[in-house]
Amino acid sequence: MPLPPPVPREHLHTRSVTYRGYERADGLWEIEAELVDTKTYPIGMFERGELPPQTPIHHMTVRVAVDDDFVVREIATSMDDTPLAECQQAVPPMQGVLGATLGRGWRQAVDRALGGVQGCTHLRELLVNLATAAWQTIPAGQQRRRGGGRIPDAPGGQPPFHLGRCITWDVDGPVVARHYPQFVGWQPLRRKDPPREPAAGDG
Repeated sequence: MPLPPPVPREHLHTRSVTYRGYERADGLWEIEAELVDTKTYPIGMFERGELPPQTPIHHMTVRVAVDDDFVVREIATSMDDTPLAECQQAVPPMQGVLGATLGRGWRQAVDRALGGVQGCTHLRELLVNLATAAWQTIPAGQQRRRGGGRIPDAPGGQPPFHLGRCITWDVDGPVVARHYPQFVGWQPLRRKDPPREPAAGDG
């Protein structure tokens, strides 16, 4: 269903984020993430002067190579356009995620290596969401490499990664009952109730 019609408005800013997944000839997998920010009007920058409309304020690209176990083996970063020259200082710390796994704990690994003033906000954002693109690329690519069409239902007898990750794939829901009946109610993935907020007067 499309969005409802908007009220009258003026387009000011576009952030374009693209993820691309690749299979390398050496058996590794690569995910490239690219971010571009532009304005529809001239904008004055601290040190770059006035930029014409559609001139990139940010243009950053990250390439991460991982193995079949989703472990980061290589990372390359480019910052072609940034607001300030000092932004380039964020490139070397990106190597801090080498050896981390694109799975549970990935966000924490990124924060440990690049959180706060250790890194760049926009590069962190690209890295965190890069894990989703990897999971869209690699399992299907592995199955394609083996010559099969359909992703195995239960690799290693464990539920696929996407179970328990969204409302559609709730292990207590109808979609899992239809397609993965062996994992209905799977305890490690069962939805947990949020912790109760302490009420006034709780000791």
